[in-house]
Amino acid sequence: MSLALVHSRAQSGVHAPEVRIEVHLAGGLPAVSIVGLPDAAVRESRDRVRAALQCSQLELPQRRITINLAPADVPKDGSRFDLPIALGILAASGQVPREALRGIEFHGELALTGELRPIDGALPAVLAAARAGRDIVLPLENRAEASLARHPGTHFARTLLEVCALLQQGRELPGPMPLDDIVPGVEGEPDLADVRGQPHARRALEVAAAGAHNLLMVGPPGSGKSMLAMRLPTLLPAIDDAQAIECAAIASLCGQTFDPARWRRPRFRAPHHTATAVALTGGGGGATLRPGEISLAHHGVLFLDELPEWERRTLEVLREPLESGRIVISRAARQAEFPARFQLVAAMNPCPCGWAGDPAGRCHCSNEQVARYRSRISGPLLDRIDIQIEVPRVPAADLRPDGPRGESSATVRPRVHAARERQMQRAGVPNAALPQSLTERDCTLTSNDRALLERAIDKLHLSARASQRILRVARTIADLAGSDAIATAHLAEAIGYRRLDGGG
Repeated sequence: MSLALVHSRAQSGVHAPEVRIEVHLAGGLPAVSIVGLPDAAVRESRDRVRAALQCSQLELPQRRITINLAPADVPKDGSRFDLPIALGILAASGQVPREALRGIEFHGELALTGELRPIDGALPAVLAAARAGRDIVLPLENRAEASLARHPGTHFARTLLEVCALLQQGRELPGPMPLDDIVPGVEGEPDLADVRGQPHARRALEVAAAGAHNLLMVGPPGSGKSMLAMRLPTLLPAIDDAQAIECAAIASLCGQTFDPARWRRPRFRAPHHTATAVALTGGGGGATLRPGEISLAHHGVLFLDELPEWERRTLEVLREPLESGRIVISRAARQAEFPARFQLVAAMNPCPCGWAGDPAGRCHCSNEQVARYRSRISGPLLDRIDIQIEVPRVPAADLRPDGPRGESSATVRPRVHAARERQMQRAGVPNAALPQSLTERDCTLTSNDRALLERAIDKLHLSARASQRILRVARTIADLAGSDAIATAHLAEAIGYRRLDGGG
């Protein structure tokens, strides 16, 4: 029977649904037809496969070849099906044994010479193959990324002929590379000691890092807002292996190369303010929906500079992910869900010209212009930002080369890690992610402190959500101090981080 079955996988968000490539040879005029909802790249694979077979001294049967990608209702895109299509043709024509294809999945783009080129989404495919109990064959250039799954049945090949040798002769292919010796580090990253002055902002950054709190910095140009934001990842604890694999899988879907030096380090994403809502949340016009910036910042930091310059509609798409830690993208014919639990850090000027409150009198913005500028950020979004601080102009004395320098990232990091460890032991999540029930349990106040919080809520016109976030920030400040209870000083500091809510 001139029929062969090859296993592979498509892409659907961070998932990799199984695809069965059925190849049938029949009499008639030589032709190759591909059915099963293929996109243009999949349809073009017949030309790549034809040239690759010829250059590899393999035979393309001069018969009518029908290739079915099942299930037919799952969109298939990209060039990942080149290798399984070629193997299906070879198996259907008896050039490789059909039995050898059982229990193995194949992925790879074919060059015209028969070489294998890397594919996007290799890590999700390996994870899915491991759960299904199958081996998997991938291009050698996907080895570093795919090895993260630690699936012993993963094999890597350089050419189509190497895969044929595996199936015909049982020749061994390279397996996963060892990753146990990869240690996350911060060498070469920005250091907090580079920031001159700004003791209040540095303290707020430490609190934000310790509790995974969202942060907004308001200040004139050149005050160090972007420098502070870029140094936040150097204070954060390393993510665990499961989280790192999840982040690597998302990056794999976007075709990003795996960097072993960044293994288990939180990501830092800083899209330009001209980015669209689709660029932030994900989507796209092809058969596969791609993750956006908020998913690429999963378990890391998303930095939005010049916050009021972003389109308001674009900023509003952040509201749900900030609460739920995920984003669901729906299109007319398909839907995809991506994780998006990120720490938001934003920066903005105090007015359109940026010099409000400047002692030299450079600001000529009217109160109406300032109010209109700040109103570009909606109240519901501002409500979800735990810490809101002013970053003033740096005095000239602090900029001297021989002037005093603040603490380095290496000095602050142990305090942040110790506070985060207290939170994980107590609740299993950072303070910023505490649910309502655990907030009430872990953030108790004395009667006097409760009265202080109520006065702040009335004076600053805070919402119920904002009051809960004040309690969580106060809990983080207490954790940094090694205190089991929230003291008045901790609560007062947390309230001070919400003063912008009152219009100041």
